[in-house]
Amino acid sequence: MLREIQKVLRLIMLLEKQRRHPGINNARGLLVLLWTETGASMNCTVAAAGPWCTGIEMKALQPALTDLKESMCACTWSCPQPDPEELCAFTDTYGSLRLLLSFQMKEARLFIPEWCARIESFLHSFSSANARIKIHFKFKFSQQSVQRDFRVNSVRKVACANRPSLILDVACKTQPPECVKKGCWCHGGHPVLGGRLPLSIPPEAMDHGLFGELSVQPVTVLSPCVLQYPNLATQLTDIQISFADFIISLFVLVCGPSNVPFTGPSTLLQNLPAHLDCQELGLHGLHCSSSKDPVHRGGTVYTVEQENCEDPEQESGLPTMQQSLLLYLFLQHSDPFTYQLSDMMATEVLIEHHLEDILNNNRQAVTAALQTELRNSLKPQNHRKKDQEKLRSAAEVILSSAVSIVSCSSNMDFRNACLNSMKVHDTHELSASLCESLRRVTSWKFTPRSGCYSAQMEEHPDSDKPTRTEI
Repeated sequence: MLREIQKVLRLIMLLEKQRRHPGINNARGLLVLLWTETGASMNCTVAAAGPWCTGIEMKALQPALTDLKESMCACTWSCPQPDPEELCAFTDTYGSLRLLLSFQMKEARLFIPEWCARIESFLHSFSSANARIKIHFKFKFSQQSVQRDFRVNSVRKVACANRPSLILDVACKTQPPECVKKGCWCHGGHPVLGGRLPLSIPPEAMDHGLFGELSVQPVTVLSPCVLQYPNLATQLTDIQISFADFIISLFVLVCGPSNVPFTGPSTLLQNLPAHLDCQELGLHGLHCSSSKDPVHRGGTVYTVEQENCEDPEQESGLPTMQQSLLLYLFLQHSDPFTYQLSDMMATEVLIEHHLEDILNNNRQAVTAALQTELRNSLKPQNHRKKDQEKLRSAAEVILSSAVSIVSCSSNMDFRNACLNSMKVHDTHELSASLCESLRRVTSWKFTPRSGCYSAQMEEHPDSDKPTRTEI
């Protein structure tokens, strides 16, 4: 069922690219509804509504629909239509239905809860690369019912040469620490456009009819954003690659020229860590793993190995902000002889089918390009680590000097005033208290940035004002 939904979404997205409705704020609704009536067959309806579908005529789509039906041999298109009440909330929000496709799979017994999670994960990936579209997913099977809306809160438009701008979901669900004040936390990532890489098409793919020009456009997103806290300790935990025309998380998720994610894993990408120079990237090590997060388990995930050393920041009880790097690899294809909708769909199927051959045919170029993009993305983080080492050394000197002044002072009134100010009994406790206060002040130094998203966070009652007074 997942591949069938993928094919229908590919038709809709290629149709939308042909029609080119550019407005970001236009209402773009997509409904995916799965349900059973007798328990023997699984029905699926994919519906689209909103200005982006205005003017679609089903008669004009017949050639493409015929090819779509032939490719979905495991399905029948003579199936029950969904209950109109199921569509009411959708049409009330987006207006009249512009496109409605329903099909049926006979083996409903194959649809275990895990399949529902896989479809949900696929739709989440689709939503991240197509942030303008609001997706509504409903699943009803036996006594089980699931409803999920994929709504985007933080959107970034990435302008690209020779293709429509990318609209990405950059929202980060990582919650800020309790000490962060209102509006002082960025809840969105900042996409960085990389260099476009041309790809040569292997002879095997040409023999099957894949011609034209292929290329990859990398886009990286590091989240959560901590640019407003230059002294905060960070730790990269994973990287994700995703093909949307490609997506990477250092996770791998692949999408075609329609921006619909591919569903199969790539052997080359799974073996990528063995060909990367981790030392140049500032990483201790990297290995491919399966994601436990249902949102990303459809892609390839790289886990960053952490050094076995005692971190002074962690010893002090201060949080180390864990970050993820998402690398989108957007595949682009152009062929002057491929302009019919059915031809574009067939071409994307060929690209997905021969993806491994294409990557292997460009192995050295792809590996070098990924090394460059990862190095450029992680360069600021590596600079941050060096700056924090300098700050840590300076803090040790400040702490040692402050404790020495108090310890060596013969003025009892001065010593008692210092101890009372820090609420400690002796110089040993003073050293520990000063160390914690100094690290809190320096780690949470806030530097506003106009490009960051501002979120209204509840101010924690224990603000840093007392600590600043103590210092």
